[in-house]
Order: sequence, then structure tokens, then C-alpha cells
Amino acid sequence: GSVAETFRVIQGTVTEEFVKSTQGVFQFELSGDGGGTWYIDLKTKGGGAGFGKPPVAADVVMSMSSADFVKMFTAKAFMALMAGNSSIKGDMMLTLSLEKVL
Repeated sequence: GSVAETFRVIQGTVTEEFVKSTQGVFQFELSGDGGGTWYIDLKTKGGGAGFGKPPVAADVVMSMSSADFVKMFTAKAFMALMAGNSSIKGDMMLTLSLEKVL
């Protein structure tokens, strides 16, 4: 799976309900294949996910390799990968709510 593919899947799981309950914006700084800046917006109406900077300031910025990002969302190894391989700046509680996306 590629980063773009993973974000397509994530976009499909972003619901109004989920945005309401999370109220956070996540920015990912990914290195490697398909890397760059990506975001998941679980704050503004309707939410969204995709390439580039989020529409509003991110509450959480995570830096990791794109391979780890894809693994994190596809292998359901969220907590392990998050703890081991990424640097996270921002609200940890919010970060945990990301698990619901998986």
C-alpha cells in the first residue's frame, strides 16, 4: 500500500460524527516514498485528509517514514509504531483518538 492509498482509505472513514468527537488536526511529515506533508483534519466541518498542509493549524505533528505510516494504519500496529518510530509534537490524548480511524 502507498501513502496516497492509505489517505484515500482514511478519507473514507472520516465522518461528521468522528469529526465532532475528535476535534483535532493531525499533520504528518513523512520521509521516503510518497513522503512530504500530509494531514488528517478532524476538526473543521466535514473533515478531510490529503496531501499538503492542513486548512487550519495542526494540533499534532508526527514525523516518521512513509513506510512506517502505511504500516501504522494498515497493520493495526498503531500504538507500537507510534511509540517506537515517530516523533510526535502536540496533544498526546488527541493522537490516541486517531486509533478510531483504523
